[in-house]
Amino acid sequence: MRRLFPVTYETAPQAFGGGPEREEAGGAAGAPVPGGPAGADALVNREWSLAELAAAYAYPETGSGARQPWLRANMVSTLDGAAQHQGHSQPISSAADMRVFGTLRALADVIVVGAETVRQEGYRPARARAEFAAARQAAGQGPAAAIAIVTAGLDLDFSLPLFTSPLVPTVILTGAAAAPDRVAAAEKAGARVVVAGEGMGVDPARAVRALADLGHTRQLTEGGPRLLGQLVAADVLDELCLTVSPMLSAGDAQRIAGGPSVTVPRRFGLESLLEEDGFLFSRYRRS
Repeated sequence: MRRLFPVTYETAPQAFGGGPEREEAGGAAGAPVPGGPAGADALVNREWSLAELAAAYAYPETGSGARQPWLRANMVSTLDGAAQHQGHSQPISSAADMRVFGTLRALADVIVVGAETVRQEGYRPARARAEFAAARQAAGQGPAAAIAIVTAGLDLDFSLPLFTSPLVPTVILTGAAAAPDRVAAAEKAGARVVVAGEGMGVDPARAVRALADLGHTRQLTEGGPRLLGQLVAADVLDELCLTVSPMLSAGDAQRIAGGPSVTVPRRFGLESLLEEDGFLFSRYRRS
């Protein structure tokens, strides 16, 4: 992993592969210089520690008083814009992408996901990770993030581990007109059902507020594309962490966001850019 942006005085020389400047500073050409992700070793191709990744992807501080909700998305896309291959994201991912994926999960209070993605990807409960236990405790977080499923019809298999054995109860976000028998089945399975919309649908802004009211202010969504498109259209997305996979897939796979369009495209600013093995790990925040 190496940092491409932001470039600092320390990292700039390494962009040229080391050389006399680094040797004069006391190290061999291309050898890492201590200093963490923002230092000169950030551009060396080495595997970053989980602590370094956590620092690079830390949620922003929201000032004094109660934390305000911050919703970030984490998605992967091929060079030609495919968010999946044959219905799954795993074929276009990598080991480094999965390290980032796991780190983002470990930083979050809640992971928001659409019901179709739960069915396609075989979602399981978020797991506790010893490497992040102390940091989560210090931040006042539970052992793992809750999973929050956005669904109108509650067409879910309540016998799955997502409902039978989560470390924290799974949350279901649905509309006021959801079928009472499905709501009852979800609650019987141990899920917490939260109404976040009128009729059958879920209002994205209301869902963000409802999760924050439960104490879940560090919010992460992993899609799928339909859900991300709804969040973008509702203008509730604060940050996008996008992995660009160095692959071409063609075909008719979905983009990372689908559904309703916006009147004027939203402008986000580049916060950071990392690279490993040809994969780019970008972090954009709303401008």
